[in-house]
Amino acid sequence: MYVDFPLGRPLGKPLDPEFQTSVITAAFALLNAPSGPVLVDFPISIEDSSSEMLACAIPPRFDPDLHEAVDEALGLRAAYNRTVEKHGRTSVGRSGTTDDIAGMIEVFIKLAAGTPLDEIEVPGGDHIAVAMDLRSYYEEAALSLSDHVPAARQAESWLYRATKLGELLHQAQANLKDSGAERRDWYYVMPSTHHRGD
Repeated sequence: MYVDFPLGRPLGKPLDPEFQTSVITAAFALLNAPSGPVLVDFPISIEDSSSEMLACAIPPRFDPDLHEAVDEALGLRAAYNRTVEKHGRTSVGRSGTTDDIAGMIEVFIKLAAGTPLDEIEVPGGDHIAVAMDLRSYYEEAALSLSDHVPAARQAESWLYRATKLGELLHQAQANLKDSGAERRDWYYVMPSTHHRGD
């Protein structure tokens, strides 16, 4: 069964067991089709909402001595913790833990300032994995800052379009690209849908 749902949401609507059950029931019903398994379209389509940014209140800065992206990220820790407590899991962990968030951001502070990648000590040795951990951290925090289940990719758009970390990642990516770094080293800092001037 073909489902026209946003990538990563194979059953359609998160936290909607009735809708998800209808998707699974329709898929299993194909096994009993007289002609055997066939390809059919699920009758409901769900649009990708990456163009609609999630509205999340970012906590005020607490420590003016910290880089604004670090201060912002640390301010999101309570929201992130609420999400992890509610769901019992996190996607953060490719390059460190949430206790390492400030050090992870430091990698991109240095890249945005023009420090060559090979001169930076990167947690876990892979700055792309660090970027993915930061993305997971922000998206998971966003789940507790929003009063509803976000549509697909809205939290991603919020991160890259409305946060200090998003600004920092854009600058780091631009510096890597302009420095002649290999494509893999700059392209995957963020999803291609958020690249600027590519």
